[in-house]
Amino acid sequence: MTSIFLFGYAKSMKTLWTALTEPNRLHIVELLRDGPLTVGEITERLGLQQPQVSKHLKVLSEADIVEVQPQANRRIYKLRREPFQELEAWLHSFRRLWEERFDRLDDYLLEMQATEQHTSNRIEDNNV
Repeated sequence: MTSIFLFGYAKSMKTLWTALTEPNRLHIVELLRDGPLTVGEITERLGLQQPQVSKHLKVLSEADIVEVQPQANRRIYKLRREPFQELEAWLHSFRRLWEERFDRLDDYLLEMQATEQHTSNRIEDNNV
């Protein structure tokens, strides 16, 4: 990966995390997980005022987490797939790292168990 790509990737991840760390925005994302909703539906389900919801939706939209589809006088919001695919890929890189570390730990524990078993068998042979 080039450094320019990594910088852009890190910036988009930071933007994503910043947008999702606010509880109401995270709740909006959870609501939209089940499908597109209008601003009114989101407002009703969150129990917030419409201007508050619109402000949160603007942040989510600027972070490219949601997209809006105007229909007459309504705005319908839905999640974009790409930011979550990037998040999954980022988390996967850590998962791979930890799996490798756990595999090495497992190998070490098996080696220790075999050494302990070997020592135990030698002690039993000497006591007979």
